[in-house]
Amino acid sequence: MIDAMNAGGPIKSEKGGARQAMVDDVYERLKSSVLDHVVEPGHRINVDALTRVFAVSQTPIREALARLEAEGLVVKEPLRGFRASPPLSNAEFEELYDFRLLLEPWAAARAAQRITPDAAAGLEQELASWTSAPESSGYFGYRELSAHDARFHGRIVELAENGPLSTAYERLHAHLHLFRLNYQRTIGDEAIREHRAITAAIVAGRPDDAEQAMRLHLTASRDRLREFAA
Repeated sequence: MIDAMNAGGPIKSEKGGARQAMVDDVYERLKSSVLDHVVEPGHRINVDALTRVFAVSQTPIREALARLEAEGLVVKEPLRGFRASPPLSNAEFEELYDFRLLLEPWAAARAAQRITPDAAAGLEQELASWTSAPESSGYFGYRELSAHDARFHGRIVELAENGPLSTAYERLHAHLHLFRLNYQRTIGDEAIREHRAITAAIVAGRPDDAEQAMRLHLTASRDRLREFAA
């Protein structure tokens, strides 16, 4: 596991303004190792070993691990340290989609009701940032598409202008856990096509169509990924 994580080489300087970039680098490399199962679910993460691999102190490694813990990708056990969390079980997978199907179709309809020219332009700009899934596989290949997917759905939730809904959605970290199940080009391409339909309905101010498009997208996404849930 440690040798595989060493592929990126040591991380440079902890001094000055480069410190946050260094923490971000550690975070991305650790996240990649968890999502790509280089660190297997349940496997202990040795902080001392990582300080040698990345050539940094424990501080940035622990900061990165704290971020991953907040996202549910690692768990911290008293007196035992960190380990990679298990992927979603079948029950957790179904519950996640049940919850999203309660929240997001409503959010899409409300976004269509409240859409403004500036908000429409922002949503269309986000949609245009990705037009097809990447050719490569694994987390680093799909990292930007995953980030786009999260931003796209998050922007629609924001457009609904409901504080409790936004808080609940942010705490799900749904896209990380779903991308952990499987990476496939066809899944990415299909999701982008469905995003276009959602955007068209919201921008046109059609609440019923926006709600239906979001419901169809989430249902199709669940069907595509269901076989990969543990």
